Amino acid sequence: MKLLEGKTALITGAARGIGKAIALKFAAEGANIAFTDLAVNEETQAEIAALGVKAKSYASNAADFAETEAIVAQVKADFGSIDILVNNAGITKDGLMLRMTEQQWDAVIAVNLKSAFNFIHACVPVMMRQRGGSIINMASVVGVHGNAGQANYAASKAGLIALAKSIAQEMGPKGIRANAIAPGFIDTAMTQSLPEDVRKEWCNKIPLRRGGTVEDIANCATFLASDMSSYVSGQVIQVDGGMNM
Repeated sequence: MKLLEGKTALITGAARGIGKAIALKFAAEGANIAFTDLAVNEETQAEIAALGVKAKSYASNAADFAETEAIVAQVKADFGSIDILVNNAGITKDGLMLRMTEQQWDAVIAVNLKSAFNFIHACVPVMMRQRGGSIINMASVVGVHGNAGQANYAASKAGLIALAKSIAQEMGPKGIRANAIAPGFIDTAMTQSLPEDVRKEWCNKIPLRRGGTVEDIANCATFLASDMSSYVSGQVIQVDGGMNM
């Protein structure tokens, strides 16, 4: 039997990158997939459905509370359940603190952190009625140790960690688990665009001497989503090749 057979996962910001990799891995393990992005993505939807599961793409501004409530209600109506929530939606608007605008700060906090609150707030009542669920917040190693030039991003990711720990305490008696994944230097379209010398400098700081892959993150998410981690809650798993010990 596949690890996620018969479960429904809702993944935010999953049209591409890490979110898409998680959706594909979950689908390969038997989960039906509902995923959001700013626009409906039929190409990714078809790619997921080709793995033999139900898949549906939803257009959503994850930072909008009312819109999130409506999307979650629609997902529940379309799929019948929501067993796994992955809060993956995120943006960056980097800059040194003294040069950072209020708009840069507010946008990152809204998309990265408020969106997670929105989706947890909407999904937890569904999970409570089901007497179980797994919530996974996609944080970052910079949410653990900070990073110059990313005060807004680091603060949002640290917030996701604290949010997961708080939800784990509140919802544990209802059978709902909450954890966070903190990726390190991951090979994505964004990091691949960096100058080669910058990439080499990063890798030299990593004990495994390489960047991670989106599949590395998806594998960790699959563990946290599945019953293999049924006694794991309130934890932060750093998937970073040993960079941040």
